[in-house]
Amino acid sequence: MPRPLGELEDAVMTRVWQWNRPVTVREVLEDLQRERSIAYTTVMTVMDNLHQKGWLRREAEGRAYRYAAVSTRAAYAAALMNEAWSASDNPAAALVAFFGMMSEEQRAALRDAMRVVRLGAPPGDRPGEAGS
Repeated sequence: MPRPLGELEDAVMTRVWQWNRPVTVREVLEDLQRERSIAYTTVMTVMDNLHQKGWLRREAEGRAYRYAAVSTRAAYAAALMNEAWSASDNPAAALVAFFGMMSEEQRAALRDAMRVVRLGAPPGDRPGEAGS
């Protein structure tokens, strides 16, 4: 299971996920420099670390690399939620507490997700149907 990304790792991954294409260290650096002072070598080290941790894959392009995300931000968030939930000694209570923290918008998103899951289930396996 993944550990949460650090602040700079998250800033890098946010760009890679948003751009949804292979990127260079220079591209990420230039975008990060709009918000903070940061060195090329720092960004290069963070991206290499993310590659070593399995978050980024890379392909050589001349003397540099192009990096791409291995999975989506949604998959990352889901893995973190699953890890936190799995660590609970009372998963049902943890879910109740989590649902209680949700905004109305988040509850609507949960309802939408549950409809997608139900629609994706084979007939007879959907809640309320024979065979459930």
